[in-house]
Amino acid sequence: MLLASAVVVWEWLNEHGRWRPYSPAVSHHIEAVARAGPRAGGSVVLGQADSRLAPYIIDLQSMHQFRQDTGTIRPVRRSYYDPSSAPGKGVVWEWENDSGSWTPYDMDVGITIQRAYEKQHPWVDLSAIGFCYVIDFATMGQINRQTQRKRRVRRRLDMVYPLVSGTLPKSQSWPASPGAAAAPPVPTCACPQCLLVMSVKATVSAAGPGTATLQPRKAPPVPPAAAKAPVLAPGAKVPDSMATVRGSLKPLAAQGGRQQATSTPALSSASSATSPPGAGSAKASRPGLSTLNRSHLQRLAIAQSRVLIASGVPTVPVKNLTGSSPVNPALAGITGILMSAAGLPVCLTRPPKLVLHPPPVSKSEIQSIPGISHTCRKTTKKQAKKGKTPEEVLKKYLQKVRHPPDEDCTICMERLSAPSGYKGPQPAVKPDLVGKLVKCGHVFHLHCLVAMYNNGNKDGSLQCPTCKTIYGVKTGTQPPGKMEYHIIPHALPGHSDCKTIRIIYNIPPGVQGPEHPNPGKSFTARGFPRHCYLPDSEKGRKVLKLLLVAWDRRLIFAIGTSSTTGESDTVIWNEIHHKTEFGSNLTGHGYPDINYLDNVLAELAAQGITEESLVQEKD
Repeated sequence: MLLASAVVVWEWLNEHGRWRPYSPAVSHHIEAVARAGPRAGGSVVLGQADSRLAPYIIDLQSMHQFRQDTGTIRPVRRSYYDPSSAPGKGVVWEWENDSGSWTPYDMDVGITIQRAYEKQHPWVDLSAIGFCYVIDFATMGQINRQTQRKRRVRRRLDMVYPLVSGTLPKSQSWPASPGAAAAPPVPTCACPQCLLVMSVKATVSAAGPGTATLQPRKAPPVPPAAAKAPVLAPGAKVPDSMATVRGSLKPLAAQGGRQQATSTPALSSASSATSPPGAGSAKASRPGLSTLNRSHLQRLAIAQSRVLIASGVPTVPVKNLTGSSPVNPALAGITGILMSAAGLPVCLTRPPKLVLHPPPVSKSEIQSIPGISHTCRKTTKKQAKKGKTPEEVLKKYLQKVRHPPDEDCTICMERLSAPSGYKGPQPAVKPDLVGKLVKCGHVFHLHCLVAMYNNGNKDGSLQCPTCKTIYGVKTGTQPPGKMEYHIIPHALPGHSDCKTIRIIYNIPPGVQGPEHPNPGKSFTARGFPRHCYLPDSEKGRKVLKLLLVAWDRRLIFAIGTSSTTGESDTVIWNEIHHKTEFGSNLTGHGYPDINYLDNVLAELAAQGITEESLVQEKD
């Protein structure tokens, strides 16, 4: 146990397994409710701190976030960070997403960026923490090391996250109770509500009648010296059984590294110092759930959700044996959980289901697409281009500059009036020569441009590293595969007036070529064949024609590191978004999406593929 101060950041677990921070304002709100103890009811209405989060509530006893309109349940946790790090100074680093809005980085990433920024480094490479990005502080841009795509980043000041002080555990895990409940059996229904209900039932039955308090569910053994509950500063009632310690916290005795606690408590009949708000000293006032009758459970649910009803969120239906009626979703969720734990027949309506594929289609119903020949395209291995040297290629796109402007070369970050700062293999160009790209007018060291070309696809094209203007015909490094396309007799949501174009991509695993990140090494191809969908409308057919050009230029896929699974040397999408859900839009990759066709046309244009490309392909 070490005396320390720390900032508290509340985080939630997304579908990709990454912990995403709540904003400082929301973290302050959660922390205030958690410290208020039993009188706050043990539930947090996030909409009270941020109106955009109106559908969400957090149950502090189970440490889960519940979305009331869909029934989605996600774990949450309470993490500690060094007060001198980014969250302790109110610094937030964000990147610009495809819709033009700003998304905060994961807390660990933001702290890494801020540390490099404070040390006045010109850039920071995030590959050491598992991301293939470089942050360039001079241009305030994020550069994908594999695709060279650039996004804007920004640094802004916000509220400082809540500060706590007290004794923090030195061990890697919090103490576990020997009486912690075993994992519940798998229920026949896998919806989030039933999973939670079955968990409550199992833990209540394991605890038996008596007091219901919370303790960590699963935690590895810890040294005896660390088996005491942590003590926060006076007035801080939040139990550290809900906390995760991250980073170096500046304790009185030196301490480094990362400490983490179990973030999913379970019910137990034993009283514990690690009980969350709402458990407290409930021996005389709060009986076990298994001992409560229907009226007691209803009164308890109403008392716990009184503060939630005031939030004014929409109602959702609840089904039971005697019919259905609309009730407040927060009340419905808590009532359903408590009543089902006592064996009463109540269950929330299930959330929408993911619909990836259309109904079965026979071969006779599949049609070719008018105006597009064939129904299949194949790509083979890249043919090596011979002849022109990099210097000869760049000469077509550049004008020499005799008197360089007083600014930096954005490739090497040295002044244009000074020699190039590139330290890699030296091209056969003098390092002090400067050239201007003829279309966009941006100026660079010729030495740097030749080095950039040699490190790329070497296909005779060039892309300005500043504005992304393309010179020549850009091609990619997509591995060999097959693209099929045809019409099926089903309509997409939002496009009921037309049939659907189905695209099927199929790329087998293989060995990387000289143009890939690791030549000679094998690569995987997960999730193939991949089915994608477009409306069979005039604009949908236009998008398909341009996608065919992108396929022929090997720009649809690349080999790199998956942002979803973290696997390296695998086939990934290459900055041209596709819709892979047919009948739903739960993941954001489905319909309806009124802006999708326009967005994908813009992404194709960013790769140098426009209607003019169709004419070039015919020529």
